[in-house]
Amino acid sequence: MEALLAAGHGLRHVVDRALDLALPPCCAGCGTEGAVLCTACMAALLVRRGAAGGLPLGLPSDVPAPLLQLEWCAPFAGPVRRALHALKYGGERRVADPLGGAVAARWGAVAAGGDVLVPVPVHEARARDRGYDQAVLIAEAAAASLGLPAVRALDRARATVAQYHLDRAARAANVAAAFRLRDEGRAVVKGRWIVLVDDIVTTGATLAACAEVLLAAGSVGVSAVTVARER
Repeated sequence: MEALLAAGHGLRHVVDRALDLALPPCCAGCGTEGAVLCTACMAALLVRRGAAGGLPLGLPSDVPAPLLQLEWCAPFAGPVRRALHALKYGGERRVADPLGGAVAARWGAVAAGGDVLVPVPVHEARARDRGYDQAVLIAEAAAASLGLPAVRALDRARATVAQYHLDRAARAANVAAAFRLRDEGRAVVKGRWIVLVDDIVTTGATLAACAEVLLAAGSVGVSAVTVARER
């Protein structure tokens, strides 16, 4: 499976390179021609790269149980927000590489540990509509930089309402029992420290729901890292 994921990531690089030649990219953060993320917007994405790990999130619990660690790269604002929207809603999958690179840089600087990166999945209907799952692309790019495997160990068992529509209490209920282990995921997560990867964290309810499934399947611990933090 890891070989297939690596091959898929390599194929995307070839496709993205062909797109760059046919349609030179514009910055997903500001629209400047020349790169999928310009130097200034990349700096905004890496703004927390050197910050100490484990800083309080401003949540009722600094790290939502049962997560061991929760980190993020930048606030969900400005060019970071626009870059994520370009990936999620604009079909600009090339931006997943710099986003994944930022995740790798942040996690590499502050990680308590981790053996396998696992993306937080969107529902299959949403992935079908977009043509991809943005968290999978980000996780694969991060894994390539970190030298760790990225494995699609989870499925979203049911469609959920977008979390930003809900208050804090409703978010936990919205994602309760929303995730399940894929058949091929059990052997991968058992005895391993898993690092969940997602695009945005707000309350951490989605990440916590995923962690519960992974721990029940035998993971020794679950941490998480996201591109952005929405307050």
